Amino acid sequence: MLYVIATPVGNLDDFSVRAVSALQAADLVLAEDTRVTRVLLEHYNIKKDIISYHQHSKLKKIERIIELLADGKKLALVSDAGTPGINDPGSFLISQILEALPNLRIVPIPGPNAAITALSVSGFPASRFIYLGFPPHKKGRQTFFKSLADHKETLVFYESKHRILKALAALKDIAKIGERPIIVARELTKQFETIYRGTAEEVIQQLHDKHLLGEFVVVIAPKDRKQHEEE
Repeated sequence: MLYVIATPVGNLDDFSVRAVSALQAADLVLAEDTRVTRVLLEHYNIKKDIISYHQHSKLKKIERIIELLADGKKLALVSDAGTPGINDPGSFLISQILEALPNLRIVPIPGPNAAITALSVSGFPASRFIYLGFPPHKKGRQTFFKSLADHKETLVFYESKHRILKALAALKDIAKIGERPIIVARELTKQFETIYRGTAEEVIQQLHDKHLLGEFVVVIAPKDRKQHEEE
């Protein structure tokens, strides 16, 4: 059995009772960063062996994980924060496991997700939205931002502290995007959680003199918000 367990995006108290039970039942924990996961386990007094699985893990590591599952072990897959498989290598691991063990029971343990958390407080329609992950760092970045104008739905993407101001500047300069309301969420669920609201240009002014930490979630209102709500 493989448990796929969502972990807190910041506040450790967001971990569910069911998630704690699943970790307690597991024989081994697969973690993106063992140091981060160790903090979570210690917070809930869970004593488990942890092995790393991340985007740089080699195929031999995946083969070992598959061997453990084939031997009847219960494994728990977690990411550093949020839901495994969403913008992390968990989805590739699961695809490889299913190819080797198509009848394996994979149990989702739902919980926090930064994109949904930000979307829930945006005030923008969420009956239809497009999640875009992180913009490319270099190649394809300009194309990524220009393509946003082609979508009429609510848009959600992540950005790092190093590129958030550049991302907002790109939004500001795109026709049919620059005038749309947005929110930018930082430090979600943590002590200094802040939600910035306005147009891209207005949010740039709010962020300009701040000491930017952590990762950011950007939510862009739909093309025609009123019409979108009526639909």
